[in-house]
Amino acid sequence: MESFEFFITASAAVVFAGVSKGGFGSGAAFVAAAGLATVIDPGQAIGLMLPLLMLMDVTSLKPYWGQWLKKESLYLCLGGMPGVALGVWFYSLADANMLRLLIGVISLLFVLWQAIQAYGFVPRAKEKLPPWAGGLAGVAAGFTSFVSHAGGPPAAIYLLSAKPSKTEYQATTVIVFWVINIAKALPYSFLGLFTWETLKLDLMLAPFAILGVWLGVRAHHLISERFFFLLTYVLLVLTGVRLIWVALS
Repeated sequence: MESFEFFITASAAVVFAGVSKGGFGSGAAFVAAAGLATVIDPGQAIGLMLPLLMLMDVTSLKPYWGQWLKKESLYLCLGGMPGVALGVWFYSLADANMLRLLIGVISLLFVLWQAIQAYGFVPRAKEKLPPWAGGLAGVAAGFTSFVSHAGGPPAAIYLLSAKPSKTEYQATTVIVFWVINIAKALPYSFLGLFTWETLKLDLMLAPFAILGVWLGVRAHHLISERFFFLLTYVLLVLTGVRLIWVALS
């Protein structure tokens, strides 16, 4: 994993994830793990990305501290714990190609979901969804976050029904995925997803994570959200198709 080609790919992926976290919410950050899964073992990819995503979480906590929706955050976090456990169970059964296939499918479904939302095929809930829906959304977010760092869409479905302000929404996603990412760390260790090599690479890539967040804060005011996510969707479609192709071939 220490070739020059890998380092260039990894540093670009980490910067992109940081830009997403720092300036455009965290929904697109998982494109980094999906991209890395095309060049290294998917287990190594998600193991490599978790400490970097946690670093990005920490840098995002202070500006939004205490501004999250408290009940909604609680329901999502409580649901996230069994979701993480479900991810542990799945990972213990899955081989590398099964993980590639799942990450590829999640990538394509993410783009499809954004498209049908954008064109109004799935109207937002007119009333706030009940607590049990928040728990189910948390389970889905915990599972997809564990296997591919892609827990954003399930959480968004529930959160948007509460009609939060932009700041409340951002703050809630920050605290929820900070908690879920912490919960993932111990199982990742036991499953062997953290190695001395990945941790050494995390130290090397940490400046790129911070750089990405810094660029994201500034890009928020310079680059349209529409352009950023259009680029994200193109990358995810290409990455998803490649992962599925490799897994099935």
